[in-house]
Amino acid sequence: MDFMVNIDIKPLPKPLSYNDKILLIGSCFTEHIGNTLEELKFSVLQNPNGILFDPASVCKSLVSYTENREYTEKDLFYLNEVWNSWEHHSRFSHPDAAVCLQMMNEARWQAHDFLKKANWLIVTLGSSFSYRLTEHAAGKAGEGVANCHRAPAQWFSKHLLAIEETVTLLDNCYHQLKRFNPHLNILFTVSPVRHIRDGVVENNRSKARLIEAVHHTVNKFEGLHYFPAYELVIDVLRDYRFYDIDLVHPNYSATAFVLDKFAESCIDSASRQLMPEIKKIVIARKHKAFHPSTQAHRQFLAAHLEKVKALQHKYPFLDLAKEAAYFSQSN
Repeated sequence: MDFMVNIDIKPLPKPLSYNDKILLIGSCFTEHIGNTLEELKFSVLQNPNGILFDPASVCKSLVSYTENREYTEKDLFYLNEVWNSWEHHSRFSHPDAAVCLQMMNEARWQAHDFLKKANWLIVTLGSSFSYRLTEHAAGKAGEGVANCHRAPAQWFSKHLLAIEETVTLLDNCYHQLKRFNPHLNILFTVSPVRHIRDGVVENNRSKARLIEAVHHTVNKFEGLHYFPAYELVIDVLRDYRFYDIDLVHPNYSATAFVLDKFAESCIDSASRQLMPEIKKIVIARKHKAFHPSTQAHRQFLAAHLEKVKALQHKYPFLDLAKEAAYFSQSN
């Protein structure tokens, strides 16, 4: 007897590999995928502007990486004793405007350089709701924001993007990206995180519009693909035991399930065979010795240092410098 509906996920025609450079952008679920790939030593860059939820913010950020425009103090506003940017997550906010700008411009330049060489862009959209500044806000009225920075509610108006609006945003962004990097492949996902603050009905409307707009775009252009992270959680797992205590975020089991399916359908077989070896090294690196001065621990370090050297020799593209430095403590 089957207890869940199976989704037939078509493998990517040219899957991701350890030789690829992968930029990830979008909602917090983006970072579940990105953190896993990064820990397994894929070449990744995640959310250069911080976590982004709606298509308008995602597309605006991607276009800004192609344009490589330098941020200046006129792009900042002061609130809650720190300088902020409407285009960035609050992790870029800082009491010193110069430091804030330095972080933003370093991230912008890194994104520009990385995106120019990237083989893959993974975009995870979270919500069709877009927040825009009102005449009460610090900034230009009508301008969309990526983060509200705990500003007063009257500073914003809430807009549910129509399917046509999102299609236009994705279409224009696609052309900008392909002009900037003609070899770029794009993989879309829709976040399974439920935005119930908007209301359950409103969340479902929001997700439905994202899914329709993304599929319209994927079907229109070559080199665009869709991975069903949303459907795997909502339609396959389909149970609140796969959610965290807030009943909004998928828990560890759900995320691990989605990531397993992602590896099966989106990563090539050679890389999948290497991933368990990397994972063993990463887990060993996190090992906390109760008695680090013992001979047993020194042998543990020496043995894993040899494994790291062997992997680096066999796979020169791997960056295992941190692991090598850690296990070198035995010398």
